[in-house]
Amino acid sequence: MLSSQQVETFRSQLTQMKKEIDERFEMNGHFGLEEGHFHESVGELSSYDNHPGDEGTELYEREKDIALNEHTEEEKLDIERALQKIEDGTYGQCEVCGNDIPLERLDAIPTATTCKEHAPEQIVSHNRPIEEGVLMPPFGKFDYDDQDENVAFDAEDAYQIVNSYGSSETPSDFNDPQDHYNDVYMESNDPDGYVEDYENFIGTDIEGKEITIYPSNQHQQYEDMLDEEGLMTSFGDLPPYEKDPYTEEEV
Repeated sequence: MLSSQQVETFRSQLTQMKKEIDERFEMNGHFGLEEGHFHESVGELSSYDNHPGDEGTELYEREKDIALNEHTEEEKLDIERALQKIEDGTYGQCEVCGNDIPLERLDAIPTATTCKEHAPEQIVSHNRPIEEGVLMPPFGKFDYDDQDENVAFDAEDAYQIVNSYGSSETPSDFNDPQDHYNDVYMESNDPDGYVEDYENFIGTDIEGKEITIYPSNQHQQYEDMLDEEGLMTSFGDLPPYEKDPYTEEEV
């Protein structure tokens, strides 16, 4: 059980901690939250002429201020609850089991109202913010083998589709200006959902046989492109007969 001198020492310490928090709130206006919209804290009147990146930075800073304010408010409530325990004569006793709280614990955490065994939130959560799953690199959430040419629709394809509708960048922001927004995003020429153009109009059975050509506008454009280039395929002319290029000619 704590002596009267020890209780007074903790009272003085808790009172000083509360005074410092009150002074901090008065000085920074509850981390700037009393100013209302975050534009007031940076001297802006509107978001009209601000870059989206600057807006994102200010939003992050406001979210951080809210978190810091809530944390400090909770700390202040813990101090006030401990001071009330002193007034009631129950300071230093666990409010769950009634046993004395070790002096070492009170020295480390003067606001403690429970013993170590009954302390709340003893389990540390390992859950990560949901934003981290969104901000992963394009292939970070897919278990792809570098040796496997996987052509499934992935996060990179999703980003390309969204970015094709425009972003904060404009054609004039690049060293080599483009004529259209569809040409400025990353790998804009990369096919979406297929590798070769002929995959849009050629089909096979489940075993890769029974090759069938389905006439379409894409098929016609592909044929016109080959005719214009004077080629049989997009990767060159086919040999007149099958031949293994690695077979040595007989002498």
